[in-house]
Amino acid sequence: MAERILVLAPRGRDGRVIEGVMQRAGITVQLCDDLPDLHERLQGKVGSALVTEEALAGPALEPLLALCEAQPSWSDIPFIVLATRQIGRRSDAATRVLERLGNVVLLERPVNAETLASAARACLRVRRRQYETRDLLQERERRERELRLLNETLEQRVSERAQELQKTRVALEFALDSAGMGSWDLDLVTDTSRRTPQHDRIFGYATMLPAWGRATFLEHVLEEEREEAAAAFARAAETGVLDIECRIRRPDGAVRWITAKGRAGYDATGRAVRMAGVVMDTTDRRVTEDALHQAQKMEAIGQLTGGVAHDFNNLLTVIVGGLDMVLRRPEQTERVTRLATAAMTAARRGEQLTQQLLAFSRRQMLRPQTLNPNRLLLEFAGLARRAVGEAVTLRFDLDPAVDPIRVDPAQFESAVLNLVVNARDAMPEGGEVTVSSRNVHRDTRATNERGIAPGAYVMVTVTDTGTGIDAPTLLRAFEPFFTTKEVGKGSGLGLSQVYGFARSAGGDVAIDSAVGHGTSVRLYFPPSFDAPAEEPATAPGKVPLRPAASGETVLLVEDDEQVLAMAVESLEELRYNVIVAHNAREALEHIHGPARIDIMFSDVVMPGGMNGAQLAVEARRLRPELKVLLTSGYVGEPLANKPIADDMDVLNKPYRRDELAQKLRVVLGRG
Repeated sequence: MAERILVLAPRGRDGRVIEGVMQRAGITVQLCDDLPDLHERLQGKVGSALVTEEALAGPALEPLLALCEAQPSWSDIPFIVLATRQIGRRSDAATRVLERLGNVVLLERPVNAETLASAARACLRVRRRQYETRDLLQERERRERELRLLNETLEQRVSERAQELQKTRVALEFALDSAGMGSWDLDLVTDTSRRTPQHDRIFGYATMLPAWGRATFLEHVLEEEREEAAAAFARAAETGVLDIECRIRRPDGAVRWITAKGRAGYDATGRAVRMAGVVMDTTDRRVTEDALHQAQKMEAIGQLTGGVAHDFNNLLTVIVGGLDMVLRRPEQTERVTRLATAAMTAARRGEQLTQQLLAFSRRQMLRPQTLNPNRLLLEFAGLARRAVGEAVTLRFDLDPAVDPIRVDPAQFESAVLNLVVNARDAMPEGGEVTVSSRNVHRDTRATNERGIAPGAYVMVTVTDTGTGIDAPTLLRAFEPFFTTKEVGKGSGLGLSQVYGFARSAGGDVAIDSAVGHGTSVRLYFPPSFDAPAEEPATAPGKVPLRPAASGETVLLVEDDEQVLAMAVESLEELRYNVIVAHNAREALEHIHGPARIDIMFSDVVMPGGMNGAQLAVEARRLRPELKVLLTSGYVGEPLANKPIADDMDVLNKPYRRDELAQKLRVVLGRG
């Protein structure tokens, strides 16, 4: 691999073009993603590096320059730097970068293929001579060592060294035994090992086995984890580091957790021939951690249920108290209207709280569309400005080249509005809120910490100039029902709802804040390359409220008797004919029958093995012309975070009669 040239040209197709030129010239190249990737690969055997000048910038440049300056005396990696033609002399900073790189061939663009290939061959020749010099130096050093060894008393040195090694081995074995660790030294060529007695005791053997190798180790690993353990050994041969945590089965049948850590050794050809390390029984630690996690889970559940009970008791007090007074004096029309309105308002607040809970638990029904986030942000700009008030300046900084994303539009707007309102509350004396959009790239380190894939993302940021958040509060920001607002000023579900929505969309959310310096909340969404959704011609709220046409029949599928009775009464009041089914089986019997059915109105979550979405697919197969309207207030595990088909309409529970009437007319009016 010493004859390869590393290429870092991050803009456009530069890298691929250079690769094509080199391949036609018979030169092997390897494209690098960024400066850290180039820095890592330069530590192996390479012939040269070709870098565009604009890539030599940013915080990742310093490690690369430090690597060049720290090369051994025989090494001076040749660099080909493709510079953009410029008027006047190069800046001092750019000149210092080239000087620190050392052996640089500077070519101004545009450069023809022959010149580029010629420079590459020259660099490879220079690098080849460097490796030849290194080999000569190593050979000379080897011979000098041999001469020194011949001039010393060989037997005395061997004896002294053996005694030192024995003392070290005894001390190390004592220390490892005290820590409950066993050491091992594995020959990868013969699959045999040297190890301490504690090693075999960890695997359940009172006396040491006559032989032990990698195959023996894997035989003890539980079958469902064996493949991953074998893969870890294979990776360790390449990366040099072994780190395995798995379960083993001892000869007496006991299952234990063990952790094995080690490092690989290589021969002169770069082949892994040895691996040495330690193994320990971590069962007690795992039991303790599991108990801690269970305690934390129970604490979180207690906090969650306590918060829900507190908020719903307040709402139920209004509803139950109001209805009680209505029942006592139903003849007082004005009083009944006032109390019913208050009860309806409280019920709507309960509906909002339920939706926040579903968003946090990621059990809401998703209706994602591929949309331009800038359009969504600008469409609700008026609402956002009204929400922040006159004391706060709301500014939009949107990148027109931002990629489309696939999200539920209503949830997206709700999440951003939540953040805007939080920003307003953090600026009681007024200030500025900025909503921005950008295309960004998240690296492996940042995403692994959050458990999402690295790569390209669309970042929507809400930044304020408010009071900021201290570090302890920042750690708890996404906890449900955690709030720093006064009692009655917030449920503590706003940020947890934002978190649930972002993760449901395959993205992430992060907060940067400091006391007195404002807060910045960043939402990350993976870009979508599906065809953008068409904008609706008319919003559902614009559809006039009309009762059923003559003879229109609804197949109502609902397993809850009280909800069923309410739905039947609402539909009959709207002058629809109603056919009732309590589950998918009964609904399919009606669909197979001769009765007229214009639309099926079905709950999503139902007992009996077939949910409403599956029922809709089967019903349309039997009656292709059948219109379908689904309803649900909760999506169970089989459907959680899985979007309903785009061509199926959904009415969220709880719904009012007018909302049901409008939705039915929208669906039935569709050709």
